[in-house]
Amino acid sequence: MSDSSLNDFSPKTREQALQNAAEAGGFPESTDLLNLHAHTFYSFNYKDYSPSMFAVEAKKAGLGSAGIVDFDVLDGLEEFWNASRKLDLKACIGLESRVFVPEFSDRVINSPGEPGICYHMGTGFTTTEIPQAAQDFLDGMRITSGERNKSLLDRVNAFLSPLTLDYEKDVLPLTPNGNATERHLCLAYARKAAAQFPEESALRAFWSDKLGVPAGDLQDVPDGRGMTDLIRAKTMKKGGVGYVQPDSGSFPNMAEMNQFVLQCGALPTLTWLDGCSDGEKAIRELLEVGQASGVVAFNIIPDRNYTPGSPDQKLKNLQDVIKLTQELELPLIGGTEMNSPGQKLVDSFETEELAAVHPVFLRGAHILHAHSTLQKFAEMGYLSDWASAHFSAVKQKNDFYDQFGAIFSPRGDARLQQALTSEKAPEEVITLAKEAMAAQ
Repeated sequence: MSDSSLNDFSPKTREQALQNAAEAGGFPESTDLLNLHAHTFYSFNYKDYSPSMFAVEAKKAGLGSAGIVDFDVLDGLEEFWNASRKLDLKACIGLESRVFVPEFSDRVINSPGEPGICYHMGTGFTTTEIPQAAQDFLDGMRITSGERNKSLLDRVNAFLSPLTLDYEKDVLPLTPNGNATERHLCLAYARKAAAQFPEESALRAFWSDKLGVPAGDLQDVPDGRGMTDLIRAKTMKKGGVGYVQPDSGSFPNMAEMNQFVLQCGALPTLTWLDGCSDGEKAIRELLEVGQASGVVAFNIIPDRNYTPGSPDQKLKNLQDVIKLTQELELPLIGGTEMNSPGQKLVDSFETEELAAVHPVFLRGAHILHAHSTLQKFAEMGYLSDWASAHFSAVKQKNDFYDQFGAIFSPRGDARLQQALTSEKAPEEVITLAKEAMAAQ
């Protein structure tokens, strides 16, 4: 069975392909490389990676820690968790969405051109068996996303006619559980245009007329990154015919999403773009707002926020915000999204700029792996009653989860589960982790 079977929309086919990959082995030694933010085909991955495929590719690349983050759904949770166990890969699972921050209603945060709107995350989800109130919130996000897509499609269809999409026939088949994103819409438009105008000159003439770009300047025709990004920019983003300015009713409030994340036993996580917007220039204030409703972790996609060898403002912003997370003892979650063609599997931590801060990202990866393992097995995660009872200071707590995460890997699961109970003190849990690993 080929590697491509790992991306098949059939769960049984992927499961067998994963089993084959695990049995074949031959993976390199794990390193300190990490990516805790890869999207999968349950939202949008430009290589169509399933959770299993991302786990296998991470293992092939020697990543020691890996995590998935999909938009508005937890559909890949169980698959990625099981894959991480088969492959002995330290792992965590997250969810991303957009939220409204009332306190920043007049300031752009990290959704360009959209005051008050913020990309926001929860990390460290360990189960899909969640309280009903949380399930209702999750279902609502999926429904709202679908309705938003359909309305957008109607507006763009009217503009691009005679090129039109049928949401059910042209878009939903691109993703296994119907959780389409704007990027799926762009890909569907690009592919349908190529079928409708099979001659490249006619295709370029069509897009030139509709998007207002000289035919010769169109890049990556028919459906590469340049083309799909242009379709998105000209039709779906601010200034485009399909764009509608979001307001306080377009997305849940940050506090509401934080409540959902907490109900699931996961960690509300603030996301950061590049520190250049008015909202992110007030990052301490934004963090105070987030922490008031539960934020305990911070997410950065480091590779895109600087140019190696160029000490510009973005690099300073990156360095400053990392220092802030250390000052506030916020576990730092890092990784590349893989939701646009050309993005890498892992950030370039070997560069001078990232090598200096790699230990901070590694500490965050250890903490999230430890939280996920202990929460899954005994409800002893980062925000559990057990953690509250044993750690009076955040640094003390971070040191424990960092130590556990550095020591333990999934091959010790069976041994750990046999002995782990919430009656154990932190030092006893560390001893169990060491014993579980020594027994392998």
